[in-house]
Amino acid sequence: MWMHSFRLILLYCLFMPVAYSSDGSVNSLRETEKAFSSVEKLVSPSVVFIKVEGKKTVQPTIPIFPFDDDFFKHFFNSPFPEYPYNKEPPQQKFRSVSQGSGFIFDIKDGLLFDKTYLMTNNHVVEGADKIKVTFKDGYEYEATITGRDPQSDIAILEIKSDKRAALKLGDSSKLAVGEWVVAIGNPFGFSHTLTVGVVSATGRTGVGINDYEDFIQTDAAINPGNSGGPLVNLDGEVVGINTAIFSRSGGYMGIGFAIPINMAKEIAYQLIDKGSVTRGYLGVVIQALTPGLADAFGLKQDQGIIVAQVTKDSPAARSGLKQGDVIIEFAGKPVSDIGSFRNRVSLTLPGQKESMVVIRNAKKYNLTVDIGTQNYEESLAQGESESTDQLGLTVQTLTPAIARKYNAKVGEGVIVTQVKPNSIAARVGISAGAIVLQVNHKPVNTSVKFNTELNKARKKDKRVLLLLRFDNEQRYVLLKW
Repeated sequence: MWMHSFRLILLYCLFMPVAYSSDGSVNSLRETEKAFSSVEKLVSPSVVFIKVEGKKTVQPTIPIFPFDDDFFKHFFNSPFPEYPYNKEPPQQKFRSVSQGSGFIFDIKDGLLFDKTYLMTNNHVVEGADKIKVTFKDGYEYEATITGRDPQSDIAILEIKSDKRAALKLGDSSKLAVGEWVVAIGNPFGFSHTLTVGVVSATGRTGVGINDYEDFIQTDAAINPGNSGGPLVNLDGEVVGINTAIFSRSGGYMGIGFAIPINMAKEIAYQLIDKGSVTRGYLGVVIQALTPGLADAFGLKQDQGIIVAQVTKDSPAARSGLKQGDVIIEFAGKPVSDIGSFRNRVSLTLPGQKESMVVIRNAKKYNLTVDIGTQNYEESLAQGESESTDQLGLTVQTLTPAIARKYNAKVGEGVIVTQVKPNSIAARVGISAGAIVLQVNHKPVNTSVKFNTELNKARKKDKRVLLLLRFDNEQRYVLLKW
């Protein structure tokens, strides 16, 4: 009897874990893998492998003889007789071949929708003489460039085919950190590779890749060749364009960046419609409002951005915006950082009126700005402040000769003549030749006035807010000691 019971218990123990796994976690994993597989089947047919041929000009690297001296020339001659001493060799041209990814996308009604357009990165096709795109089924097409926008790194291609399905564009503003995303592209030339990850962060700016940044950060594996491919959600909707990676090895290290599709599609529609992008223009130089600067401006919050300079006769100037204003709201939404503010202004249609809320002398002001049109060279600038324990700054009253040399005006500011190494002034980037226009919001036009205002700050709280001009750009710098 006990042997029979033992056998039953043994059988129960053997089969119970399998039944439990089958009903629980294993089934859940299988449902997840089915979701990824269905995304691949839906998306991959619309993704292309892009091969680009072009011409590149390079300067050959030729060792320069280290002893450029008549004595050594006489006895040793040049080790490279075809190139004289310390003279650069002529530039050479060669054919280059590069690769990337792209995808057919669904465009809005009425926008030349009888054609087949592909979205990719500008850096994938820049300088191209010949572009070929290959679909998963092996069909190959020659593509032409409809338009490129280097500032956002978006490019639109066109192919002669009306039988290809377009991917639906999602809403990148609804992405949440931790949400599943799938990247499909051609890393290292391995066609139509799928990788899976999550949204690691959104709204990444200041990465230094593009002029206009609002990146989605993901840990879905992205490698060289993925550029221009789609980042999609589990519904198969494109939420981003895979653009760059953060890497110390040249390969995947867990951090990839994608341009949000909400930004990309606005650029794409303009490129299709006009072949170029028209951006909104405000006409200000702005910088981040650090906690130290917020305190110096008498603000209790560190939200907003500082207006360091207002361009004469610009939309900002006509709206009443002034130097030293802190912008806390634009178009009804809070302003928290430079990157997102620049993007919002640039994507505002020229001629459109937008509201702004600024803080000026501890009071709020409501302004209305008529957005202008930005030239390619015009951009919003930014600056940062840093502090150390030393000051190390020497200034001089502007003389007519010095003013002419530095394109300054006599009586308008004082010139920095010396900055000690490793001092606070050096650490925040101040260098000889900079013009100090204000000290703690007070205009200074002589070295005596500068020192007077500086001494006041020393006695009060050992910090000083300077308004400086570097070349033609002005910005605030907070010094502490």
